[in-house]
Amino acid sequence: MDEAVLVIDKSAGPTSFDVVREVRNFTKIKKVGHAGTLDPFATGALVLLTGRATKLSNALINADKRYYGVIKLGEATDTLDLTGQVVERGTVPEFEKADVESVLSKFKGEWSQLPPMYSAKKIQGVRLYELARKNMSVRREAIAVQLYDLKLISLKTGCLAFEVHCSKGTYVRTLADEIARKLGTVGHLVELRRLSCGPFSLEGAFTLESLLSGSCDWESVGYRNYVKLLSAEGVVGSRKPGKNIEEQPINGQYSNQLGSQFSYLPRRSNSGMSLLD
Repeated sequence: MDEAVLVIDKSAGPTSFDVVREVRNFTKIKKVGHAGTLDPFATGALVLLTGRATKLSNALINADKRYYGVIKLGEATDTLDLTGQVVERGTVPEFEKADVESVLSKFKGEWSQLPPMYSAKKIQGVRLYELARKNMSVRREAIAVQLYDLKLISLKTGCLAFEVHCSKGTYVRTLADEIARKLGTVGHLVELRRLSCGPFSLEGAFTLESLLSGSCDWESVGYRNYVKLLSAEGVVGSRKPGKNIEEQPINGQYSNQLGSQFSYLPRRSNSGMSLLD
């Protein structure tokens, strides 16, 4: 039995593909992939799927996400996060908690977001980050994203912490930049932690280190998560004699997304940049 859905609490440093490679080598399962990239500096819920569970990848890739983020105010970087070079500085005005909450409330709902130049989005077959590294900027089409909730967590001198519940395709780095500018200054993302991906959160997640050390029952947990995902998609969650669980009726809202559009261990780029925040 090789099907599993594993929620890894990723630490800062490794790429998402580094984690996939480690898990593939440890489990000896050929098909291992993730359901949404986290940048190397980001932490939190990185959902991995193995074996037959990879057929459900699109359901999670297209699912809503929740993030915790921290914005450093007063400095903007070329990558919109702490990995880039400072390209702009601005005075940070004094504001009260109510002022920030008023600004954040204006982002809720559907709005158009411009993909950052330092991203893996392609324009005429070329990754944007490849152009950005050549100091080139091109016109990008704004994309529609949905922010279901955006709330202030803390406000300290020069820093703002927030939580966001958003649709797929949302660039949290871009959101951080937009928030800072609406507050009358500039800023960049210095911390990003994914709290949940679809029905899976950090509750019950385990670290890569605990998996590799054998201190967690990843097979039982992974299979339970697999059945949970099937149930969430409207698939009967119990096996019938002589019938694989994937062959039972699927009526869920993501049923039309289940398919083979999933890449196993794609060649790692030198950019370290993710397609999605």
